[in-house]
Amino acid sequence: MNTLTDSELKSYLKRIHIDDIKPPTLEFLSELHRAHVHHLSWQTIDIFTGRPEGIDLANSVRLVLQGRSGYCFHLNGAFSVLLRSLGYEVHWHRAGVQPHGEQPRVNSFHLGLSVLLPEAGPEIERWVVDVGLGGMPFEPLPLRYEVYGAAPFTYNLTSSSVASEGWRLEYEPHGPSEGVDYASEVIHTLDEFITKHHFYSQSAESPWHNVFLLRQRNAVASNELRGCMLRTHTAEGIHKTEILTYTAWRELLDGVFYEPLIRYSELERVEMWERIRAGHEEWKRTEQV
Repeated sequence: MNTLTDSELKSYLKRIHIDDIKPPTLEFLSELHRAHVHHLSWQTIDIFTGRPEGIDLANSVRLVLQGRSGYCFHLNGAFSVLLRSLGYEVHWHRAGVQPHGEQPRVNSFHLGLSVLLPEAGPEIERWVVDVGLGGMPFEPLPLRYEVYGAAPFTYNLTSSSVASEGWRLEYEPHGPSEGVDYASEVIHTLDEFITKHHFYSQSAESPWHNVFLLRQRNAVASNELRGCMLRTHTAEGIHKTEILTYTAWRELLDGVFYEPLIRYSELERVEMWERIRAGHEEWKRTEQV
């Protein structure tokens, strides 16, 4: 799948609350990026339930059109199709996220995107777009090495120490990871990401194994729901809230993360909550020891 049909394009844009199709400018790219990270949360729900989805482009787009979401491969894959359908020149890149306490890497455990925008000026033709990071920037960033964003959501874009001619995006100080490195080479298939996705989504060694996690960005906050704990980061600081009831959990999923659990029956949703709650109580007992 390279582009969307007219009906798919309209449905995709409606999903992210955009009404009008506009020319492929930087202004519209920024609008699309903001809307995508606001209304499509990064999440591990299908991995948590043992029902992971494939990362081929048609499937990733289908998730969006069905009112669902996914994690990096799904989100950036679908977004690249949307942008190409709107007339943007989009490139795929091998990338790797650096967890806290570990070393930088480009290991294809993340799909990176860049967009060429000649109309923006020859000195910054390429723009970094990434709607598939747990700590994603709210807007596209010019591929020019500077610090971007207002506190507390600042991002340092610099050269990569592990990818020749590549670039590195360092998260704001309280982000979920240290940063992500991107290789400069453009790739043309998602083949090398398939085995990485299989590990992430099916291996007991995966960092997302048995983890219920959603992350979402908007103009004023970064939200993370891990099990029963909501972490909200704003200019005022970091606030943590324990979610105590099924009703509050569902309202939070719907209202903040735009995740109605449409794939799951009501019985499956309740069972999911009970499993999450039991794991949370066990975690609290462990913490008290």
